[in-house]
Amino acid sequence: MNILCIGEALIDMVCTDKDSPLSQGTHFQAKPGGAPANVAAFIGVLGGETALAAKIGNDAFGDKLIHTLESFGVSTRWISRSNEYFTTMAFVSLMQNGERDFIFNRGADGMLTTEDLDTIPLQDTSIIHFGSATAFLAGPLQTAYRHMLQKTLAQNKIVSFDPNYRQLLFPANQESFVAQSQHFLSNCHFCKCSEEEALMLTGKAIIAEAAALLMARSNAVITVTLGSRGSLLCLNGEIFDIPAIPTTCIDSTGAGDAFVGAVLYQLRDKTPNELTQLSPGDWHRIIAEGNKAGAHACTYFGAMPEKNTGNQSE
Repeated sequence: MNILCIGEALIDMVCTDKDSPLSQGTHFQAKPGGAPANVAAFIGVLGGETALAAKIGNDAFGDKLIHTLESFGVSTRWISRSNEYFTTMAFVSLMQNGERDFIFNRGADGMLTTEDLDTIPLQDTSIIHFGSATAFLAGPLQTAYRHMLQKTLAQNKIVSFDPNYRQLLFPANQESFVAQSQHFLSNCHFCKCSEEEALMLTGKAIIAEAAALLMARSNAVITVTLGSRGSLLCLNGEIFDIPAIPTTCIDSTGAGDAFVGAVLYQLRDKTPNELTQLSPGDWHRIIAEGNKAGAHACTYFGAMPEKNTGNQSE
């Protein structure tokens, strides 16, 4: 297990009725998801040894998540099953104007505890990825997340962080999300954030200023994904533009998770000290592969990777 991903695994109930709000939708597809689960799946597709630590319900949708993750080569040994809480579900409808009609029914994912995580041996793990959109909501997962961060740092493992902000989960508590994100940003070795997140976390209106402030607040290597404009690599006080891979986008859901999965796959045998020895050229190549994976993820429907996509980051 080179890479351990921690956080939510859930079911996205995607309305397939074109441009229909949830109140009018009648057709839905159950799609396995959850950002850390997606990242683990992409790493598994690339051939990496990865595991997911999460909590799901002891129900049919939990079975679906287990089966899907294992089909991608992800170890599910550290996924706990709850008899008290159902598998978390998100209902979403994609509107033609780009907006999403969204309802989040939180269940078992928030019940992952410190005790659950303390059973996981980390001696053979090189990277711990924290990328759960729900981990900054109040509950056991929030406490377990911060506990695992300190444990990871104490054992000199690489900390990867993706804020994964979801406005609909934090409609009136953005300040708490920003503060908790800053704690992880200050303690991670690699951080990926979207353009929206970079602007929100810094309070800046210009992305170059936001990227500069993020670097001032952290010693991490930071990437800011810009969608069809590629990504920024923020390294040693400099900002580099990494071009996008041209593609016809069908569904951008999971593109950021594909990016992270491809980057972590390439870092899977590194230590924190070895990260500091990578040259700007090394990082350019690594992030370019992340862009390639993100572009590929836009060519099919759903958050998890397609089967038999081959190794995108060799």
